[in-house]
Order: sequence, then structure tokens, then C-alpha cells
Amino acid sequence: MKSARDNMTRRTAMHRIATRLARDAAALRWRTPSHVYNPLIYAWPAHREYLGRYGERRGRVLLLGMNPGPWGMAQTGVPFGDVAMVREWFKIESRLGRRLPKQHRKYPILGMACHRYEGSGSRLWRWAQQRFRTPEDFFARFFVWNYCPLLFIGDGHNLTPEHLSRGEAAALTAVCDRALAAVVRALQPAAVVGIGRYAERRAQEVLGEQVEVRYLPHPSPASPAANRHWPVLAERALKPWLPPRRPSR
Repeated sequence: MKSARDNMTRRTAMHRIATRLARDAAALRWRTPSHVYNPLIYAWPAHREYLGRYGERRGRVLLLGMNPGPWGMAQTGVPFGDVAMVREWFKIESRLGRRLPKQHRKYPILGMACHRYEGSGSRLWRWAQQRFRTPEDFFARFFVWNYCPLLFIGDGHNLTPEHLSRGEAAALTAVCDRALAAVVRALQPAAVVGIGRYAERRAQEVLGEQVEVRYLPHPSPASPAANRHWPVLAERALKPWLPPRRPSR
């Protein structure tokens, strides 16, 4: 019987998909962004641990994000990876690799030493923590994956994939579509829920009628609706797969 450490270090299907995605994304060329960060390379130890712990079970709901935030996955290697939540709830704390990219002065890569708050990740994972108590209980039903592994910065601002030129976007979607299709083959999800409209559109385009695709509003602090009542929106969107609420003591 394999130990938990064996499961975290052996080369699983998800490890292979992430490794290829990191390599293919690194080979792309850019003109719109001035800086591109690929945490699947420099934060690979933490991402590998995340996949090893939570990435192999089939039949769950796949929650699909867009791409890393500058104070989340770009620092920790974990999707929506607010540093405090990754350290305190996931108990993942890894050193950065040596192959750091050229960095913008406003967005330094500090890893677990980063003290900035990642609003989207904190909101998502604190809801999960309150609803499920442990990561193991959450990941028994759900898995979180980012469609695109890259953070883009241009003119001193975080750019989304929708800010890229048509040619850049086409090259990126070819790489990320292939990875998403591979993830779905590996995990056989019961449904895919796009976190935000971009992720929902990519899932619909890639998967067609293969699997049910639903929408969950993005937990970004830039969204007025998310700021008002994102946990309510999450409960509504994910209701078919959520356990009954525990009675208050």
C-alpha cells in the first residue's frame, strides 16, 4: 500500500499534464505583456504537492479558474493560492525554485514570504474552510484547476488572457485547451464549473456536450456582486454537489 508521501512524489497523470502545460506555455512568445510568470516552473514543488494530495480522484466537480493572480498562485503555486490559506489550511509551504522569471518591481515573487492579501483566493478558500472544515473533505467533492498557468503583466498592471493580442490568445488557447481536455480525461469530472465567464466559455468550447458545464461568479474583490454575497452565489451554483449544512451548536 502506498503512503501519502508516495502519492505526492510519484509521477501521476495530473503531474504529467501539468509538466507538459508548463513546458508548452513557457515556449510561447509574447509582445503585449512586458512580464510573464510561470509558477508551474518556479513554484513547482508546491504545485506538485497540491496535485499529489488532491489531484487524482475521479468523478468530482472540476472548478475551473482563469489564470494566476499576482498575490496568489504566482506566489504559492496553488490555484487561488492566498499565502495565508495555503500555509494555514493546506499546510503547504515550499521554497521557490531557482528559475525565477524577470520580475516587475510592483509584482515581486516572494513565495511564502509574501504578505500581500489575495482577495479571490482568500474568499474561495475561506468559504471552503467554513463549509467543509478540512481540505480533504472539500477535495473529496471538488478539484480546482486554472485553465491558464501564466500571470501576465503589462504597463504595470495585471493582465487577463483577454487582454492579449489575437495571435497571442490563439496560441495560448491551443496549449491550454489541450491541457484542459487532458485533465477532463484523467479526472472524469461529474461537471465542470467555470469560475468567471472566461473559464466558462473555454470549458464550453473545449468540452461541448461531453460534460455538464456551469457558471460560478468570480470571487474577485473587483466584482460588486462577489463583494456583497459571494458565499451565497457559491452555495447556489454548487448546490447539487454540496453536503447538507451541519447544525449549529
